[in-house]
Amino acid sequence: MRKLYFLIFLFSNVIFAQENKDSNAVEVSLLRGNVLPHTTDLYHLQGHANGVMISFLKQTHGANEWHSAFNFPDYGFYLEYQNYNNEFLGKIYSAGILYNFYFLKRNLELKLSQGIGYATNPYDKVENSKNKAFGSTLVANTNIGLFYKKEHIIDNVGFQAGFLFTHFSNGRIKSPNSGVNSFLFNVGLNYDFSKSTIRKTDTIALKKDFKESVKYNFVLRTGVNESTVIGSGQHQFYHIGFFADKRFNRKSSLQLGTELFLTNSLKDYIKYKSVAFPEKNIDPNTDFKRVGVFVGYEMFVNKVSLEAQVGYYVYRPFVNDIALYDRVGFKYHISPKLFASFSVKTHLFLAEALEFGVGVRL
Repeated sequence: MRKLYFLIFLFSNVIFAQENKDSNAVEVSLLRGNVLPHTTDLYHLQGHANGVMISFLKQTHGANEWHSAFNFPDYGFYLEYQNYNNEFLGKIYSAGILYNFYFLKRNLELKLSQGIGYATNPYDKVENSKNKAFGSTLVANTNIGLFYKKEHIIDNVGFQAGFLFTHFSNGRIKSPNSGVNSFLFNVGLNYDFSKSTIRKTDTIALKKDFKESVKYNFVLRTGVNESTVIGSGQHQFYHIGFFADKRFNRKSSLQLGTELFLTNSLKDYIKYKSVAFPEKNIDPNTDFKRVGVFVGYEMFVNKVSLEAQVGYYVYRPFVNDIALYDRVGFKYHISPKLFASFSVKTHLFLAEALEFGVGVRL
């Protein structure tokens, strides 16, 4: 417990020592809910999860254009702890970045966060063979929360309550990787370190026309993953995409494109299937490449944008997953023509890869 207090003190001083026009706040919430098994082979991993989430916030007041465009959101980072109360899953600790968006006169808060988690009890062939959710100690974490929030109820202290959906998965960097979803009730307190709540809209910036002509993008996404065969080994993949995007307004653009998937773990899996299941008459030299077409949506916040895509394989000689795939992630715009990205590619609830990308937009 002393270590936890020390970390809170340390992180508070780091984030609150910065000099800018944003104000500072912190939220502390208790979590209680259930693990949601999304496949039949995960029913033994059910449990009544509980934990705590601490959010360190920068509250925007209109110093930059994007503040007023998004109704003065918060941004910052979080620390999260969950105990799954399940002997196979164990506990998990995570940290990452977050945004809070506000609606209904700032009484409704939408929390979006992405980070990295540490699982205390991952799959082990001998010691923990029933944990099909985590094949590694390091996992990616995504949280989506919706809360009623009231600030300054008693001086600087406020209250929030609502629901939080959490997802932990390693993106099949190492198998097994079914992942874990939890639905949690959230209740807690918030503390605003500032006395002023004045927020000023930048009316000049809001009149700016953000419409653009069609832009053309090239992106290379890469990383490592493993096939669904446990212990088959990690292999490099290269996902090469080309797409056009059209920005319609301050926040939104639509995408249409195609991409080539060079997934070496799939190449290895084809050879495995041809030997392990001779009755299926699989040619070990079957082409492992896949080609997809997709549509996407990008929401621009500041230099960071949120991206979601849905695609369909138009070429895949080896049929292993469903024909539909999807991708969600973040992009950081280094310059108007250069961006970096982090995304998760899945087939519905089943993750295939954590992708790290770089791209150009012309």
